[in-house]
Formats: sequence, C-alpha cells, structure tokens
Amino acid sequence: MKTTKLFFSGALVMMLAVLGSCKSHYQVASVERSRIVVDARYDAQTDPEVVAFLKPYKQVVDSVMGPVVGRAARNMSANRPESTLSNLLCDILVWASEIYGEKPDFGLHNMGGIRADLTRGDVTIGDVTDIAPFENKIAFGTLKGSEVMELFQQIASTGGEGVSKEVRLVITKDNQLLSATLDGQSIDPNRDYRLVTIDYLLGGTDKLEALKKCRNINSPQESTNNTRYIFMDYFRYMTKQGREVDAQIEGRITVQGVKD
Repeated sequence: MKTTKLFFSGALVMMLAVLGSCKSHYQVASVERSRIVVDARYDAQTDPEVVAFLKPYKQVVDSVMGPVVGRAARNMSANRPESTLSNLLCDILVWASEIYGEKPDFGLHNMGGIRADLTRGDVTIGDVTDIAPFENKIAFGTLKGSEVMELFQQIASTGGEGVSKEVRLVITKDNQLLSATLDGQSIDPNRDYRLVTIDYLLGGTDKLEALKKCRNINSPQESTNNTRYIFMDYFRYMTKQGREVDAQIEGRITVQGVKD
C-alpha cells in the first residue's frame, strides 16, 4: 500500500509540473463550436441492428406516452410578453383550483417552465409531458395588493410571464410596469389576493421574488398534483365535452406602443 501511495503521489507531482510548464508555453488561441441538429433527416437511413435493439424499449415508451388525451385547435407556443400556450396553462391552473377548494383571483406560470410547444391535432400524454416535464405541483398562496403590484413589476421586468385571463398588464419597451388590473379593477394595496401557481415559484425563483411573501400556502406534494397531470385532466375534460383545447392572445400583457 505504501508503494502505491508513493507512486500516485509522484504521478500527481509530475502532472502538476507538466501543467505548470504548459502555462508558460501554451495559450488558447481560439474557441469554436458547432451545433448538430438531430431531426427527421436521419430517419431516411436507419441501422437495422439499432432499430431491433430499441424495438422492445420503444414499445414500452409508446404504450405509456402514446395515448391521446385530447385535441389542440391550433399550434401553441410560449413567448414573451404573452403567448397562447402560457395563457392556456395559467387558465388550466385556475380551472383546476375548485378541486382543491380554492377560488384564486389569478393564475401565474413562468415561461421558463414551459419546455415544448403544442402542435395542432391529437395531443398525447407524451406531448403534455414534454411541455411540463418537471415535478412541479400546483400551489396556492395569498399576497397583499401591494405585494401583488410588486409581483407584477417583477413580471414586467422579465418581459412577461404566463398569467391567467383575469390579469391585464401594460409594460414599457424597457420592461417597466405602467398599469395593472385584475378583473378590470385596480389593485387594492390593502386587500388580500389569492393566486394559483406552481410550487417551484414560491421560493422566489425566476426573478419573481415577491412570491416568497406568500401566506396561507396550500401546496399538496403528492405526485398526483404534478401540473402535467392537471393539464392532462383538462384535455380529457374538454374531450368529454366534445371540444378542442384552444387559446388566443388576448392582451393580458401588452407593451406600450407595440402592436400585435
């Protein structure tokens, strides 16, 4: 054992000596990178052995992710200051609140937590999982009106986050809040407002520091409360109603002087 330790110690000394000498002889002249897009172009030529190897695993994944939960009326994506997909997800959170005995004044979802677009047509479990792949749970909290205004200012500073249909924000081109209303009413600084969001944001993440001030938090942590399951339930509900899921740009967050 002593011999082994000495050997590695000697090797380490030699390595450090070499690295030290390299500093005097070598410098980084340039750094280059490239992006390799992996898409359908590679489907034209497949390796039979690889296909055969993956087949049983693909069957399992397809059986889990392939079932259709509903239909989307249009292509939807998440973009600032407002977008169809962020509008949809926030409205779904408000829709689901009744199940938890809650009546929130508005809903909020961060743009960064929406990880894929939604394509028009059939929507599968896999599609919803791509959109919401994290273990985020639905969460409720209470803020004073003055704290809600602080939150809306922070939303403006990011250029926009997902908000539900009750919210109307006007911001400037340099991301300052000009005005804010809920259900067409000005924010009362002394009134309590209830909001629904995801538990990830309650820590003040994604620059939404005001959410750390939430009180009376209701955040059930069982996996059944993951937002992706709630989103799937909404699609199934709409399917039972014979309706496609849809969302539009409604002016929830607008930039002064910028037309749609």
